[in-house]
Amino acid sequence: MTRPTPWQRLILPSFLAIPVLAVLLGLGTWQVKRLTWKEGLLAELAAAQALPPVEASAAPADFTRITATGRFRPGAEARLGLEVRGTTLGADLIAVLDRPGAPPLLVDRGWVPAEGGNVVRPEGEVTVTGFARYSDRRSFLAATDDVAHRRFYNFDVRAIATSLGVPEALPYALTVVVPGPPLTPSGFGGPAPAMRAGPLPDPATGFPEPNNPHLGYAMTWYGLALAWLAILVIWARGRVRET
Repeated sequence: MTRPTPWQRLILPSFLAIPVLAVLLGLGTWQVKRLTWKEGLLAELAAAQALPPVEASAAPADFTRITATGRFRPGAEARLGLEVRGTTLGADLIAVLDRPGAPPLLVDRGWVPAEGGNVVRPEGEVTVTGFARYSDRRSFLAATDDVAHRRFYNFDVRAIATSLGVPEALPYALTVVVPGPPLTPSGFGGPAPAMRAGPLPDPATGFPEPNNPHLGYAMTWYGLALAWLAILVIWARGRVRET
């Protein structure tokens, strides 16, 4: 029986190794696409934040800088999410802003402790300014909302509005922004951001600033692909020489 040539001995291992290389290259390319998307999103957020606020309308673009005037409806409040400030567990306070001659508007007033706290609830007419935020895509890993107690872990504008008795509210919320020093986010194992002193809620101090680690991820995947290719070449040369 004819013995296989050195190159024939490499056919089967190559068929097993090449798909791994293709997967690594594919993951790197996917991260490059994510990098382009994230850079575009950051540019849109920066441009939106630089524009003057406009009156809240029926359907502004996501993250449009808007303003609204009205009165907060007494008792119509919900809590959104969970966040630790210092050693205090809290959540964002969602309130209903009744506007004369216009549909109600949900307003994310900012962070408040889960229990207690010096929470200010204006009784007269107020004007709030921030950005428009539509519902988030629901994740299957997210906690289940406690509708009965008005505690939500998914930002679903329609569900929150219905629980607060305003199903006719606009399909987005206004997240209040009060310019100030940004919170320092806690890293893995790092300290939680401190709770600011003074009256509550503690509103956002700027537009969202998503992390943009995709360049590093792309370089990692491409680096692994290059290392895998080098290992394959070294192994193949060794097999040929042994034969």
